[in-house]
Amino acid sequence: MQELLYAAVMAFAIAILAGPVVIPMLRRMKFGQSIREEGPERHYAKAGTPTMGGVLILLALVVPSLIFSGNNPEVLLALFVTLGHGLIGFLDDFIKVVLKRSLGLKARQKLLGQIIMAVALSYIASIYFGRGTDLWIPVWGANVDFGALYYLLIFLVLVGTTNAVNLTDGLDGLAAGTTTVAALAYAVISLYFGKPHLALFCAALAGACLGFLRYNAFPAKVFMGDTGSLALGGALAAVAVMTKTEFLLVIVGGVFVIEALSVIIQVVSFKSTGKRVFKMSPIHHHFELSGWTETKVVTVFWLAGTLFAAIALSILAVSRAGGI
Repeated sequence: MQELLYAAVMAFAIAILAGPVVIPMLRRMKFGQSIREEGPERHYAKAGTPTMGGVLILLALVVPSLIFSGNNPEVLLALFVTLGHGLIGFLDDFIKVVLKRSLGLKARQKLLGQIIMAVALSYIASIYFGRGTDLWIPVWGANVDFGALYYLLIFLVLVGTTNAVNLTDGLDGLAAGTTTVAALAYAVISLYFGKPHLALFCAALAGACLGFLRYNAFPAKVFMGDTGSLALGGALAAVAVMTKTEFLLVIVGGVFVIEALSVIIQVVSFKSTGKRVFKMSPIHHHFELSGWTETKVVTVFWLAGTLFAAIALSILAVSRAGGI
């Protein structure tokens, strides 16, 4: 338990100390955020705020993870998936911000990178680590073998989680704060399933996000960009896969799921009926346009994320007691 605390504190300290170095560097390199015209008007003032700050989170995550894990293979795999998605996000940010190509990476290019990550994660976890192709079923507390379908599910989990976190990253501190809560929950879940090194990785992830919040909370001095949001989604998905708790991730990351569903509902509704369900999607913008302040939306969503994490841990406790 002490090592978990040390990892979290070190990650937090690195993020805090590296911020005054990294953020001015991003500003000098003119890595400024562009604000979409159809977004809320109050966001226009954020134009030019340095983005790609996800490199700060990744730096703060990698150092304590390597120091305290002793090069544990599962942690190395989690870092590979995290950094791989961070690289995809970095390239996307670079193309949009530096090369001024508004669409960034093409959809098929992103998908190819995510397929590579999914294949590596599912193959190494199931074959090299002997994880198998079974998934843990919450409440029931038993494992069910999904056979070949497992590999498709892992791909959907990885793509779904990374994109959901990416959609959540639309307000100052929203994605970093909700990921902090989810990472802490997964530190507990990892310990429950006998994965102390993954718990350490999650503690470092929480510390890195919390330190990043020092500069990303309203009014944000830096945005994480796709560099950060895709990496955070990859990190959570990797831990879920290696603890066999892909279904529990849906509850732990309830805020991310709601954000993604709001976009899907909005698109389907508009294309089929010509009407919008929300004033704007993702749903955090709906609340903004309904008169909520940005800080109120973020605080409520943080609390919702905490509630979802508590529900997930309660389900874990029920499962441990023998399930239904």
